[in-house]
Amino acid sequence: MTPLVFHAIAFSASQVGSGLAISALVGTVVRLLCGALLDRGLRCSWPIHATTLLAISADLVLFQADTYNSYLLGQLLLGMAAGLYWPGIELAVPLNCGDIPSGRGYALVRSADALGIGLGALLGTIAASIGQLRLVYGVEAVCMAGVLLLISLNPLLDGRPLPEGLRPTWSDERLDLSWLPPLFPVLVVSLMATAILSLQQSALPLDLVRGGLERPGLSESHSSALIALQLTLLVMLQWPVGRWLSERRVAFGLSLSLIAFALGSALIGLSALSPIGTGLVMTALLPMAFAQAAFLPTATQAVVVETPEEHRGLAMALFSQCFAMSAVVAPVIGGRLLDQQGHGLVLWTLMACVCLAGVPMIRQLKQPALIGDQGRSNNLSMLKQGVQAVSCSSAEPSKPNKR
Repeated sequence: MTPLVFHAIAFSASQVGSGLAISALVGTVVRLLCGALLDRGLRCSWPIHATTLLAISADLVLFQADTYNSYLLGQLLLGMAAGLYWPGIELAVPLNCGDIPSGRGYALVRSADALGIGLGALLGTIAASIGQLRLVYGVEAVCMAGVLLLISLNPLLDGRPLPEGLRPTWSDERLDLSWLPPLFPVLVVSLMATAILSLQQSALPLDLVRGGLERPGLSESHSSALIALQLTLLVMLQWPVGRWLSERRVAFGLSLSLIAFALGSALIGLSALSPIGTGLVMTALLPMAFAQAAFLPTATQAVVVETPEEHRGLAMALFSQCFAMSAVVAPVIGGRLLDQQGHGLVLWTLMACVCLAGVPMIRQLKQPALIGDQGRSNNLSMLKQGVQAVSCSSAEPSKPNKR
């Protein structure tokens, strides 16, 4: 809702996009630091504690911000909060799943994310309809206070063994990056997908308010209502889509998400050419919601599958960096294209082509298995171990019975 808030007080699209980009840039540094500390034994609850305090401070600033400098300060605090939150919470999911496979755990967590974002957008729509859009920052502050209370009473489980001693992170052992190359396809594809997600938050609200070549502009309340509709669809689709893809290969889920992102982006781009383009935007919301529901749990589980346990903190930080890097670049490019052309035709068509170009890259994944394949692999491994145990016991010489 931030683009709508500051568009209402005459901020340009470039100003809004630059603030979001600076926030993401700060989050980039904080993510890497948080991931490295998690691999050094930092418990997952501590970054979440810090996140809540930083986010509440950011909300207090943004609630009353009326200058570009105060807007930047609020975005900096939010960037730090996000940088701490994502590596910690993503690493906590498999540690708190118990007997539930982590792929289903991520699907369930992404469903909770979608529900929270959908409720926030709904409240933002109500706030926009009564002319008090900044109330969304009050909602966020209350939610963060609730998170702080929840994890204080019930800390996240983290049964990882503490690393031996306090060896510096630049030792030879820590410089082993052999685990990183298998992640490259996942990270590159994630950059493409998260660029779409970033543009949905920054460029799409402004594109809807300004209108296209033929598509009429929408009011702020109608624009936020469309965004809330897309998030509602995401809430409805996240669990069934995530659950369905948890039994299939990572490459299948990621390919499907990129194709759906491309379709949705193409429809939004074409909507600028029609006086009834709002209908095309509404049609595009379904493939966009499906693509997001397919991408988020699948990509996260792919990082878990491809990374050794002792490096998952930094791997999660790198994965969440995709969100940060996309948020640095995409809002700036999107804001400039909107300012220069006055519509989103080129922007959304370009994103559709980028997503389609990323589909062949997914074939490079070396371990494309998700829950179904993992379960079969584990069962096969257990069966082999059982056969080996039986073989070894039958090969031993018989011993006299001493009962």
